[in-house]
Parts: sequence; C-alpha cells; structure tokens
Amino acid sequence: MTITIYHNPDCGTSRNTLALIRNSGTEPEVIEYLKQPPSREKLQELVAVMNMPVRELLRKKDTPYEELGLDDSKWTDDELINFMVAHPILMNRPVVVTPLGTRLCRPSEAVLDILPSPQLAEFIKEDGEKVIDAEGNRVHNK
Repeated sequence: MTITIYHNPDCGTSRNTLALIRNSGTEPEVIEYLKQPPSREKLQELVAVMNMPVRELLRKKDTPYEELGLDDSKWTDDELINFMVAHPILMNRPVVVTPLGTRLCRPSEAVLDILPSPQLAEFIKEDGEKVIDAEGNRVHNK
C-alpha cells in the first residue's frame, strides 16, 4: 500500500497532514514538490482524479498568483497548469494520494477520509486543535 504526499515542510497544514498519515502507522512517499515539481502530465492526472477544477488547485497566498493575473477568466485549464509547472509554489498543498482516493487536504484532517488504516494514537495539530482522541477516534470540533 503506497501513500504519497505532495508536501511543503514550511506549511503547517502540510506538516499536520503528514503527521496524521504517520499516526496511522504508514510512512508515505514524501514528495517535496518545490524541490521535485510534478510534471505537467502528473498535474493533469491529479486534477482529473480529484475531479476538481484546475483553479481550485491554485494557491493564491504567498505566490505570484496576483502578479501573473491568474484571477482573469481568460486563462484556460491548460494555461493554468503551465503556470503551475513554471511556478510550483502555485500548487496548493498538500495533495495526498492513497488507494482510497486523491485529495487536496485542506484542512489537514481531510486526509482521514482517504487513509486506509485507522489512527493509532491521539493527535493534536500544531495550533493546539485536537483532531484524534486517545482511543484513535476523530474529534469533531465545531
């Protein structure tokens, strides 16, 4: 069973997602996408299997999104993917691929829906929010 995370270690959401994967007893393949950017074909594949518009995979904060004028509806999906290939920071993260599905895991606990193995221990996110209780059950916060 292979789980892959497209990860940015500088991102708290990405770090929490990686920790949740590991809390299920699985060591994923970690692809630091800023160092090893996905190919155009891989980006197209990820968007297709997530069944999401390309625009939803674009990250706006702390990226050249505004500078490049990517909010303009003139850009086609292919052109937007080309921008992500040229500027990997534009790819929102983390994206996780498991045997149960592929998902942009924002918030980080979205990964729980596609992990094949249960959580093994309590988990508290970096911001102090408890996500998993001591019995390994998901805590539903309001």
